[in-house]
Amino acid sequence: MAENTDIEFLSYIVKSIVDNPDDVKIDREVDERGVLIVLSVNPQDMGMIIGRQGSTAKAIRTLLRVVGAKNNARVNLKINEPEGSARFSGARKEENAEVKEAGQSIDDIVNDIQ
Repeated sequence: MAENTDIEFLSYIVKSIVDNPDDVKIDREVDERGVLIVLSVNPQDMGMIIGRQGSTAKAIRTLLRVVGAKNNARVNLKINEPEGSARFSGARKEENAEVKEAGQSIDDIVNDIQ
């Protein structure tokens, strides 16, 4: 089989999931421990790749291991967390607390955005 079957497979799956398929970048490294695939996506797409409680990422890793086993290789996936990704941070908690203190409702905030 082709050497890059795992990359082609991952590329197909990830580009089918994300909203910005042109921003998907996949790097492949081979060493004595096996194959390491490093995935980078647009910060807005991180939630789709990780999934609820990591379920999508776990499923992708499992499928990659199956592809690797078929090619007699140990395949691992590392997902790079891009700068500016939408991870809930302490700063956001503070912003939410300020909104509650100000007495704004969700409807007021949504109307301000529009």
